[in-house]
Amino acid sequence: MAGTLYIVSTPIGNKDDITIRALKILREVDFIVCEEFKAARRLLSDYEIEKELYSVNEHNEKENSPEIINLIHNGKNAALISDCGTPLFSDPGHYLLDLAISYKIKIVIIPGVNSLIPAITGSNLHIEKFYFYGWLSPKKDERRKEYLSLKRINDIIVLMETPYRLQKMLEEVESFFGKFQPVVLAYRLTEKDENIYRGPVHEISEIVKKRKMKGEFVLIIDNRTRHG
Repeated sequence: MAGTLYIVSTPIGNKDDITIRALKILREVDFIVCEEFKAARRLLSDYEIEKELYSVNEHNEKENSPEIINLIHNGKNAALISDCGTPLFSDPGHYLLDLAISYKIKIVIIPGVNSLIPAITGSNLHIEKFYFYGWLSPKKDERRKEYLSLKRINDIIVLMETPYRLQKMLEEVESFFGKFQPVVLAYRLTEKDENIYRGPVHEISEIVKKRKMKGEFVLIIDNRTRHG
């Protein structure tokens, strides 16, 4: 009988945010599929869990996934985790999941922490719907096209980016949307120095520049009222 593939959410910063159910699954499965070994070992050591690890990331997913699926198909239970947060949400693992579905392997979602909902909740914007765009292209010309397209969307827009590009992204938003464009910056959520900054993008950009801020973040653009 085939085993089960569990999709397990893990903390995005504060290790106390892991759920009781997630810990139970991580302790019970036969092995864990992770993005990077170093991050996974650090996470699991916090909860005194030792498991055999298999890596699935952007460089090796197609190469490693068949072996993992074969193990599950032959009765092993596995948990898929990302470096932090909810797996498959802007993370590798989709090819692995495609194979699992094609082999009719049982898939169970273990919900938990992500950065999107806390950022939306803490924004204090009255949100019934929003436009999640996620990660912009790193290519300059493509990125410019994306910004021009986003500017036409009369809605709340949610963007994500790597920590070292925080200042650059704020400058880009100011350039394309205007200096008085209202934004919300959810910075290092669940960490001790977490903060949510609300205001015109040029003011938030100055704060980030002055404090030399560099950390995980979610940027929310309130484009329901145009300021460009």
